[in-house]
Amino acid sequence: MEGFLAYSLREIPYVAITLMIAFTFHEFAHAYVAYKFGDYTAQKQGRLTLNPLKHLDPFGTILIFIAGFGWARPVPVNRFFFKKPRLAGILVSVAGPLSNLVLAALGFLLAFGLARTGLAVNLPGVFEFFEIFNWLNLVLFVFNLLPFPPLDGYRIVEDLAPNHIRAKMTQYEQYGVLIFLILVITPLDNYTIQPIFDFIIPGVWQGLNNFFYNLFF
Repeated sequence: MEGFLAYSLREIPYVAITLMIAFTFHEFAHAYVAYKFGDYTAQKQGRLTLNPLKHLDPFGTILIFIAGFGWARPVPVNRFFFKKPRLAGILVSVAGPLSNLVLAALGFLLAFGLARTGLAVNLPGVFEFFEIFNWLNLVLFVFNLLPFPPLDGYRIVEDLAPNHIRAKMTQYEQYGVLIFLILVITPLDNYTIQPIFDFIIPGVWQGLNNFFYNLFF
């Protein structure tokens, strides 16, 4: 059975817990910032909540266990309600990935804190959990900042681009998912996505790891 899964059976509970937390905080962050800037769309649809059931996409979640990648339910955002659409749009888009960076930092903090105090001795599997928790949150942080639709990074580029370029980006956005899948599941992955997992994410991991190690030891 493990041959059909992206994770071992031992890792699945850790991955499931991580996804519930990571996806929920990611989408809640989008909804909360949008709400603060005057867009109540997500709040009216019950998305301004930390209830995982409101944010998890069944198919996107299952796919993570099978293929190693997936998605949550996107939070609806209506730029019409923003007084400063570009600024608000950027902050709403950044909020999701940033929440995952904060969660990863918190994971490192707790892991090193438990190691320093010796409490981890009585918590079997705690370091394995935090390794998965921190890694997946850093994946969501970095991956969602990529400038490909439908990722948050694309929204940020849209809001930073001049109006005439933004109009063209919106026009071709419908092909974004197809382009994204081509980059992920074809040999192009070796030149686009894979280097991110080989160099960028491990680099961020090492930076946080060194920071918290020096903080505690």
